[in-house]
Amino acid sequence: MNRYQKLYDKLIPFKRGCFIPFIVIGDPSINTFLKIIDTLIENGADGLELGIPFSDPIADGKVVQKANLRAFKSGINVNKCFAVLYEIRKKYSTIPIGLLLYANLIFKFGINNFYLKCSNIGIDSVLIADLPIEESHSFRQCAMINNILQVFVCPPDAKNDIIEKISVYSKGYIYLLSRSGVTGIDDKIIVPPLNLINKLRQLTKTPLIQGFGISNPNQIKQIISSGISGVICGSIIIQLIENYFYNEKKLIKEIKRLSLSLKIAASIAE
Repeated sequence: MNRYQKLYDKLIPFKRGCFIPFIVIGDPSINTFLKIIDTLIENGADGLELGIPFSDPIADGKVVQKANLRAFKSGINVNKCFAVLYEIRKKYSTIPIGLLLYANLIFKFGINNFYLKCSNIGIDSVLIADLPIEESHSFRQCAMINNILQVFVCPPDAKNDIIEKISVYSKGYIYLLSRSGVTGIDDKIIVPPLNLINKLRQLTKTPLIQGFGISNPNQIKQIISSGISGVICGSIIIQLIENYFYNEKKLIKEIKRLSLSLKIAASIAE
């Protein structure tokens, strides 16, 4: 049983959702990043989705783009990211860790070499933001060989043939987009269309985890109440890093406050 399944077994039967934060590795520095990880996990994070910095993150809005630039400024690169991931896995053996990145990073590393490295460290899943599912065969094969769960994104306007492929090929969870466009902070309630949720439910038992734009407890309560199994929150956390990266004590205090509030919201469906 993989780490995601063990997590779901603890939450879903009790109608509780999981809270998965997203941050960029090395933002604003490796040392502070590791302290942020500790703070998130100690204050409710059920899993981690971590970004490997990339120069052209086309799926990300300004908040995450600036996080990538801060990480580069701190001297991060792919090999250092793997060293950081090794430290996190060594410290937290049970929490699911997923990577979100872009295809060129994997091409440059070598597709199988990348998945083998992930497997050796103990990474659970990989989501490639700019990889069309129709062109994913080589990636899925290497993921399967190396026991990595390949995750795919389902947009709210996906056509039936794409929904069917996602329901077959996405492992661990299906990343359900709140809306089209790029990452960012939204204030309105953003539950995907009910017909899309029902269609996916008919095709697969793979849990749906929603991301993009989720920034407050009210949204999370509404999302979990709709039957979605969890949320991924990125920009709202990264905005705190942008606001307070020069004051680590204040930053950690604010990350703790936000993480607790988002976790509580995910645990209590209305």
